[in-house]
Amino acid sequence: MFDFKEVISVTLILFSVIDILGSVPIIINLRKKVGHIQSEKATIAAGLLMVLFLIVGRSILSLFGIGVEDFAIAGALIIFALGAEMILGIEIFKPDPEAGATSTSIVPIAFPLIAGAGTLTTILTLKSEYSQSNIAVGIILNLIIIYIVLKSTNWLERKLGKTGLDVLRRIFGIILLSIAIKILKTNLENLS
Repeated sequence: MFDFKEVISVTLILFSVIDILGSVPIIINLRKKVGHIQSEKATIAAGLLMVLFLIVGRSILSLFGIGVEDFAIAGALIIFALGAEMILGIEIFKPDPEAGATSTSIVPIAFPLIAGAGTLTTILTLKSEYSQSNIAVGIILNLIIIYIVLKSTNWLERKLGKTGLDVLRRIFGIILLSIAIKILKTNLENLS
């Protein structure tokens, strides 16, 4: 049953976990590597992952004998690598010239930046507290915000300038490393 208060709660929780605004420096950095990010494909791929996890997330993980903690740790390692790239100026995720922007729009933008382990784990957790239909509406509202932000990266890049982006990239690199370590720590404790 539709509940406006639940939708707002779910939307805000997912918005803070996805942190699309915090990902802007990463997205701009990736766009510079491949030339173009396909906002529509990234948004649709992230949306499909989130909805799929909402419906059959636990079943998919258990089919492969993977726990939520294992999944979160794998996502944390990818987030850690992205953070290291941003801070150290190294290139871990090398663009595949044959794959083009479509591949980069899906990995690492749709997964793990947007629909990463934190987001997918949060969706599984929300199911115990909120109705599935309200979570679905919250996901759709977040996808609209994500699409708008992805489409605005050129404008944001112009407004921030090279120095502003460089500073933001390093700051968000440290934040990504911190998030990765927190996810690792929490889920390693849950495994023991």
